[in-house]
Amino acid sequence: MGFKFYAAWLAVICVLVFILQTVFSGFTELFLLNELSFSQPWRFLTAIFLHGDFGHLIYNMFALVLFGSMLERLIGSRRFLLVFFAAGIVANFASVFFYPSSLGASGAIFGIIGTLIVVRPTLVVFAFGLPMPMFIAGILWAVGDVIGLFVPSNVGNIAHLSGLAIGLLLGAFYRDWKQRRILLERTSLDEGFMRQWEDANLRR
Repeated sequence: MGFKFYAAWLAVICVLVFILQTVFSGFTELFLLNELSFSQPWRFLTAIFLHGDFGHLIYNMFALVLFGSMLERLIGSRRFLLVFFAAGIVANFASVFFYPSSLGASGAIFGIIGTLIVVRPTLVVFAFGLPMPMFIAGILWAVGDVIGLFVPSNVGNIAHLSGLAIGLLLGAFYRDWKQRRILLERTSLDEGFMRQWEDANLRR
């Protein structure tokens, strides 16, 4: 499947974009998600790489590299990229109907988390200061976002939940794919063993 550190490279891109946001006035407004997104559809993609402030960037990049590297090792680099971009774009599409503007990789990261929940539900991670299985952490994060829908804040709860939903769907697909792959490898191994046994014992 290959491991190409795509999670880390995506984080580097986000950092470089944040530098551009800081240096060039008006840069963010050209690429964030807002009412212009349907006439300028690239914003559904570019908004993923923008961040509101340094704390927003650091928190998201830590989660991206941590969970992204885990998922990339499990399903391969290309499939990881599909999860990241599919979840991020769908999350942005959902967000544009609820927020006047939005930006950040959170939707894509929640897509990664959703996929991990299905592919490796018992993977132990640290969340809320405690070690817990991935699926428990996912439930707690989802509950927090559902509650957040009713509490005014700058957090894109809709983006989080939308990304998580896409991640869960892709996770179900990749879990079945992984199981079929393991079964195929075992079957191929058994066939090879049988041929060796036949050559050694039946063809004398």
